[in-house]
Amino acid sequence: MNRIKTRVRNGQIYNGMPARELGSEGWHKPWSGGNGGNCVEAMKLADGRIAVRQSADPDGPALIYTTGEMTAFIQGAKAGEADFLLS
Repeated sequence: MNRIKTRVRNGQIYNGMPARELGSEGWHKPWSGGNGGNCVEAMKLADGRIAVRQSADPDGPALIYTTGEMTAFIQGAKAGEADFLLS
């Protein structure tokens, strides 16, 4: 995947920043369910981190994760460690 250059004020990307400041290009819906189009969107940042936002609120906050954090989350979800969220 191509890394996306972002337009950010003062050159800082931080957790909770307005997702619109990361630009509108490069967001992907890696998974989607039958929830009326409300999905999680993710973007790979130029520095390797991953931004996540709610598709229903593209101007809302972006959560910023390191590759290690996202890897741990995905591996844990695959192993069933997040199943409690579904019950």
